[in-house]
Amino acid sequence: MAATPVWSVDPRTGKPREQVAVEATPAEVDRAVRAAHAARSALADRTVRAALLRTAAQLLDEAAGHVVEAADAETALGPTRLTGELARTTAQLRAFADVVDEGAFLDIRIDHEDGTKTPPWPDMRRYKIPLGVVAVYAASNFPLAFSVPGGDTASALAAGCPVVVKAHPDHPATSELCVSVLRRAAAQVGLPEDVVILLHGFDAGIELVRHPLVAAAGFTGSVRGGRALFDAAAARPAPIPFHGELGSLNPVVITPAAAEERAEQIGAGLAGSMTLGAGQFCTKPGFVLAPQGPSGDRLLKSLPAALSDTDPGVMLDHRMRDAFVEGVRERAGLPDTEAPVTPGAGGDHTVSAGFLTVPARLLAAQGAHDLLLEECFGPVTVVARYGDPAEIGAVLSRLPGNLTATLQLSTEELAGDGDTGARLLAELTPLAGRVLVNGWPTGVAVAPAQHHGGPYPATTSTSTSVGATAVERWLRPVTYQSTPQALLPVELRDDNPAGLPRRVNDRQE
Repeated sequence: MAATPVWSVDPRTGKPREQVAVEATPAEVDRAVRAAHAARSALADRTVRAALLRTAAQLLDEAAGHVVEAADAETALGPTRLTGELARTTAQLRAFADVVDEGAFLDIRIDHEDGTKTPPWPDMRRYKIPLGVVAVYAASNFPLAFSVPGGDTASALAAGCPVVVKAHPDHPATSELCVSVLRRAAAQVGLPEDVVILLHGFDAGIELVRHPLVAAAGFTGSVRGGRALFDAAAARPAPIPFHGELGSLNPVVITPAAAEERAEQIGAGLAGSMTLGAGQFCTKPGFVLAPQGPSGDRLLKSLPAALSDTDPGVMLDHRMRDAFVEGVRERAGLPDTEAPVTPGAGGDHTVSAGFLTVPARLLAAQGAHDLLLEECFGPVTVVARYGDPAEIGAVLSRLPGNLTATLQLSTEELAGDGDTGARLLAELTPLAGRVLVNGWPTGVAVAPAQHHGGPYPATTSTSTSVGATAVERWLRPVTYQSTPQALLPVELRDDNPAGLPRRVNDRQE
């Protein structure tokens, strides 16, 4: 059987640019996973892992011009956006190197033998070890930060896990360029290049998650694709953790007092956030609860003016563009749904931004408008107008899990006057992994306290894919009991030669 070519396609025209690879066969997937598995022991040295991450960041910075050019040619996201994304990607690699150096992620706990306890305690020493080969499924909308050199890869390598990446078909040339940089970084620090391997092809992705030597997987993409892989991971003879980011509506609640105080400012902020990257951010605010009445009317009147400054955008590929146009058409055709600014096709290869409105009461119970409570990937948001504040809670109770939830409050509400802010914050908290007040959800800071995850379908686990604790996804704890010092891993010995942070007899050292 002839190999299936993998083409790089220009989303601005829909035309193929160049063939960059071929899809991996089952035999090639097997060889790749076995090669990565064989490289596990080389990642045992934390010092070398940290050096790998920092060297990869340096080499990506040095290749910035080529990387940004390749990514823009395949995604149309623009040099400015992609330069920022590359900076975020390299900062993320360096941040995980710092995590490795510090060593707190190992969560070392030592309890010495204590015969006075009831029952008596033996000597027990616990820390975390890497799971093994991690399968990473690259995202379409972040060709760098959530793809080959992105957070899943960086955190897995930080944990000591080799990585096999399944490239996204929207940016195969960028993926090949980035994996060559990572493999060169590995060679420079004395590691086998196979600590990072790249594969192409839909079938290869299925084979990868089913391979018996793959120990865990990370995914960012659609609900449909992610759920299929999640189910395959669970159906294995030995199921594996599958950390998937699948979809998010990212609701926004605007109080009447906030709309009265700054309707135009909120409208401009909403327009900017929902159209960022042609509405292709996973944190795009796709559903808004706004008040009826004059203040809410002012807010909605400000949206068309703000959206008029947004040019038609190119989506990541024509399949996504067609799905967006069809999704908007279906939603706009629902009874009592209006389109003050009609989103949809902006041309043969572009889309235009807009928004839909609907009475919130129609969403408070299951019915014909349920489609409005599902994510529509692209530059559109749904504004549900509420009259009775009780409608807010009724609608929120019907929303699926989300990455983010946002609350827009007035100055007095921010100060705690009345119970509106606290009550709404309590209603939003169960819905999302990150709750914002008077901000906008697009833009995910790579900070130690960040949580980029949420209840299903936002993610399939309780973990984060951004921030220092993302490394925890690829580790498992193990306890050594009554084990002689000479046989213990060096991290658990009494002399603590590496000076690692740890708790000894329940006290932090």
